[in-house]
Amino acid sequence: MKAIAIRGYGSADVLRYEDLPTPKIKSDQLLVKVHASSVNPVDWKIRQGMLQLITGYSFPKILGFDLSGEVVEVGSDVTRFQPGDLIYGCLSVALGGAYAEYAAVPEKVAAIKPTNMTFEEAASLPVAAGTSLQALRDLGNIQPLQSVLINGASGGVGIFAVQLAKIFGAEVTAVCSSKNFDLVKSLGADRLIDYKQQNFTQDAARYDIIFDAVAKESFSSCKEVLKPNGIYITTLPSADTFVQGALTALIPGKKAKFILFNCNTEDLTYLKDLIEAGKMRTVIDRTFPLNELAAAHTYSESGRTVGKIAIAIG
Repeated sequence: MKAIAIRGYGSADVLRYEDLPTPKIKSDQLLVKVHASSVNPVDWKIRQGMLQLITGYSFPKILGFDLSGEVVEVGSDVTRFQPGDLIYGCLSVALGGAYAEYAAVPEKVAAIKPTNMTFEEAASLPVAAGTSLQALRDLGNIQPLQSVLINGASGGVGIFAVQLAKIFGAEVTAVCSSKNFDLVKSLGADRLIDYKQQNFTQDAARYDIIFDAVAKESFSSCKEVLKPNGIYITTLPSADTFVQGALTALIPGKKAKFILFNCNTEDLTYLKDLIEAGKMRTVIDRTFPLNELAAAHTYSESGRTVGKIAIAIG
């Protein structure tokens, strides 16, 4: 099969388009013909070697986590899927494997693809939408009428966070560039802040939840604009966040938390139902073919992406 692999960590130049063996599945896995994937910042952070303690030093490695495609074979213990099913899901950060024509996908991290989405659209969902869902619902315990701020509202995670916060009944303040105001407003944002003109941490407003979807602020910088029992959530598990999280967990008041996405069928099915009901959508900035993945990574690293970058595979 064709795949994008790396044989060492480094710049986008280490991404190689080559022939590799089709994976053999275990009893609890699906062999999926991958039609599409997407780029998440964690992909190029792994490629750069920033997560070597997790990803290790065994090469070649096929990167990529989000995928959508068709089931072509099922393991002996699989009960929910059969060949011919169109699915979407995600692979583990430690293993990857989505930037390829075929992938071995554990049954527990797959769900039937939304019927009203293309493969590219469906592949944009798992990590970004799942991260937003688990951050707001599970860590933030979001409630109707709460005041929620989404920092990085026009990015890959932010576009879903805005929509989910509105679905949960919150009042949403979205922080992004003014050139993306119309888009973010169309996703449901009630109030807009241009980060180039105004620092939301100096704002007079107070929030029940601040979700820093781009990990640009710290708990310390956001603390003053949180309500007395407000929750700060970031996508970056830094040393500072670990310390602040541990300290604030022990005392009443404002909390600092970070989200580590746990892919599972139940949440993927929940997102599928929202999509099919017309309550949520994705935004695809650009679509690249698999053999131009290096260009896709470079574009993602530029920080100019609006919504998601899709990878068309086959």
